[in-house]
Amino acid sequence: MPKLRNSLTFCLSLLLALTVAATYFALMQDWWMLGIALIGWAKAIDLVRILFKRNARKVAFMFDAIDNADHTFRYAESERSSNDKLVNRSLNRIIQILFQAQADTIQKEKYYELILNSVNTGIIVLDDNGYIFQSNNEALRLLGLSVFTHVKQLRRLGEGLEDFFTHIRPGDRHQISFNNERGTIHLSARASEMTLRNKHVRILAINDINSELDDKEIDSWTRLTRVLTHEIMNTVTPITSLSDTLLSLHGNADKEIRNGLETISSTGKSLISFVESYRKFTHIPTPEPTLFYVHRLAERMLQLAANQKDYPHITFAANIQPEDLIVYADESLINQVVLNLLKNAMQAIGNERTDGRIELRACCNEQEAVIIEISNNGPSIPPEDAEHIFIPFFTTKESGSGVGLSISRQIMHLSGGSITLKNTPTTRETTFVLTFP
Repeated sequence: MPKLRNSLTFCLSLLLALTVAATYFALMQDWWMLGIALIGWAKAIDLVRILFKRNARKVAFMFDAIDNADHTFRYAESERSSNDKLVNRSLNRIIQILFQAQADTIQKEKYYELILNSVNTGIIVLDDNGYIFQSNNEALRLLGLSVFTHVKQLRRLGEGLEDFFTHIRPGDRHQISFNNERGTIHLSARASEMTLRNKHVRILAINDINSELDDKEIDSWTRLTRVLTHEIMNTVTPITSLSDTLLSLHGNADKEIRNGLETISSTGKSLISFVESYRKFTHIPTPEPTLFYVHRLAERMLQLAANQKDYPHITFAANIQPEDLIVYADESLINQVVLNLLKNAMQAIGNERTDGRIELRACCNEQEAVIIEISNNGPSIPPEDAEHIFIPFFTTKESGSGVGLSISRQIMHLSGGSITLKNTPTTRETTFVLTFP
C-alpha cells in the first residue's frame, strides 16, 4: 500500500472512482455511504496535492541547482515508486540537457572570442552610455590599453579620441590620429549597430592605417625621386661632358675661360654625385630574408661604431633578451639600417658631452614581434623636426643628404617591419624603434 500511496496514477484513479461512487450514492440517496465516499474523496484530493507539492519542490530545487551551476546535483532513481522513478529520471535528464546547452554556449563564446582575437582588425562593442561590452586583443593593442571598460579611458590617450568613439554613428567611416609611446597612430574606424540583451549597442571596427599611409607616401616619394633624378641627370650630364671636352680641346685657352669651364665641370660632377645619393632611395635591392641572431648583429655593429676615433668619449651597451633572440629578415640590409642609426646617434651626441651613451636593446613583445631599440642621450629632436625626419631629403645637418632615414624606413617597409621615433624630451633620450612582426 505505501508503494501505491506514492503513485500519482493510483491517486488519480482513486479520485475518479470515489467521484463516481459519490455520484451513485447521491442518486440512490444513501447519505451514509455518500458521506464515506466524500471523506475518501477529500483524502484523495489531499494526497494528490501533497504529491504535486513534492514534485514542485523537486523542480524548484532543480532550477536552483542550475542557477548555482551545481553540475553534481542529481535526484535518486532508486525510488520504490515507479512514478517517482520516472519523475526523477525525467528531471535528471532535463538537468543534463540544460547543462549541456550551457556548456555548448560557453564553448561557442570561447570559439568566437578566439576568432575575434585572431583577426587583424580591432573590434569594440559599446552601448550608448560608453560602457564597453567586449574588445579584442587587436583593439587593446591599437589603443595601447590593457583593460578597456569605458570610453572615458581614452581621454588620456589623445585629444578628441573619446568624442570620436562616442559620436561615431552606424554606417559612418572616419579616420583619427593620436600620439603614444609608439609614435603617431592613424586609425580608420567604421560602425554598425545591433540589439544585444535588449540593449542597443554599436560595433566599431578599427584598423591601423599607418602602413597604408606609409605605402602611399613611400610610393609617391619614389616616383617623384625617379622623375627628378632622371631629369637632372639628363640635363647635367651633357653639360659636364661638354665642359670636359672643351677643356681637352682648348687647354691653352684664356685662364678665365679655363677656370669657368673647370668650375662648370666640377659643379656638374658634384651635382651628379649628389643625385646619385638620391638614386639609392629608389634602387634598394629586394630583401633576401634569413634567420639570424640579434646579439651577433648587435656585437658587430657596436664594434664598428666603437672604432670611430672621432667619438672616443661615447660608451656603447647592448641588452638582448633572450640571448638567443632571432630575426627573419635580410641581414645585410638590416646591418645598413642599424649602422645608419648608430651613426646618427653618435653625431647627435657630438663632442659636447663627455658622458655620451648609446644603447641597443632587443626583446620580443606579447605579439611575438621582435623589437630593436637604439637609444642615445644626446639632444632630443625638436617636435617640429620629428614629424619630418623620415621624409626624403629632409635633414637638420649642414652636410646631410636627407636620405639615410628615408632609406632605413623603406628597407624596414620592404622587410615587412617598421621604424618609428620615440622622442622623450623630459628624459633627454632619443630612441629609434625597429619592429619585425
